Amino acid sequence: MVSRFEVLAIAAVLGGMAPPVQAATPGVASKFSELSAADVARLDRQRGVVATLLKRRYGVPSLAKTKADVPSLQRLLDDHAFAVTQTYELQCLGVAFGDILVSELGLRWVIVTDDYGRDPTLRFGETTIQINALTMISKRIERGEAVDLAVLLAKTREALTNARAELQRPRH
Repeated sequence: MVSRFEVLAIAAVLGGMAPPVQAATPGVASKFSELSAADVARLDRQRGVVATLLKRRYGVPSLAKTKADVPSLQRLLDDHAFAVTQTYELQCLGVAFGDILVSELGLRWVIVTDDYGRDPTLRFGETTIQINALTMISKRIERGEAVDLAVLLAKTREALTNARAELQRPRH
């Protein structure tokens, strides 16, 4: 069951930013499943788009899939390596950033299937809380927002810390 906290409080933690963390939408049936081999291959192809560009533009040998990648990914954003219309490529950046969230925040890649389709997402434990890393960068860029990945990582960490505390709080 989706708690009041999952639906409302995480967005409040993030202030005016569009929340990178969300619970499943009430009334929309969400089902989580493990990644298939095809899903893993898709994410690897998307990581490859970013890794190839980083190597070509800046000589970065590979993605570490850790916080060490933040400066390189931020540089791609700051240099406008992808146009606002390059949604696929921006989503590739989202996958690379999602890997950072996995290593830093203990999330895991899964597939969510709901009324809107079937997509990779990051799941917080066994809760309905998910982080849509695939689109968290592209949607902000498409809205004309500046994206600071260090801030986005910190805000996501804060939101998940608060969610963890709320989920552990006794219910009456």
